[in-house]
Amino acid sequence: MPSFDIVSEVDDAEVLNALSQARKEIATRYDFKNAQAEIEIEKNIIKLRAVDDFKIKALEDIVLGKLSRRNVSLKNVDRKPAEISSMGRATLELHLKQGMETDVAKTITQSIKDQKFKVQAQIQDRQIRVTGKSRDDLQSVIAHLRAAEFSVALDFKNFRD
Repeated sequence: MPSFDIVSEVDDAEVLNALSQARKEIATRYDFKNAQAEIEIEKNIIKLRAVDDFKIKALEDIVLGKLSRRNVSLKNVDRKPAEISSMGRATLELHLKQGMETDVAKTITQSIKDQKFKVQAQIQDRQIRVTGKSRDDLQSVIAHLRAAEFSVALDFKNFRD
């Protein structure tokens, strides 16, 4: 039976490339000359540091712009509020969502069931496996999910016969 997987992942290589581009831009911009701006990544957390609140917002805009140009969906970036230390230094964390949360997966499977497609959708680990008798049914499910709006970006992988 044909099947495919619905996943929500961020490409790590694209994130690293976007952060590299952001670092290069910060190094050349005059307004960041004495801002002590830093960009670090640990697992799925991007840490931004700058000298004050204004610079951290500008740094966040640069990083998010570079991520979106590298086709990293901003739906998969969870922004935390900036923290200002007593010395005036600002830090900001951007969390990258890898995989699908259970409540989002349930919403997606319910959406598929509500449309009464002739397919079965199962939540497996942090992805959804959709199986059906014909490829046309699976392609109509993909078209429906692309048209719908969810809180995470969806990718479709492992389309098999």
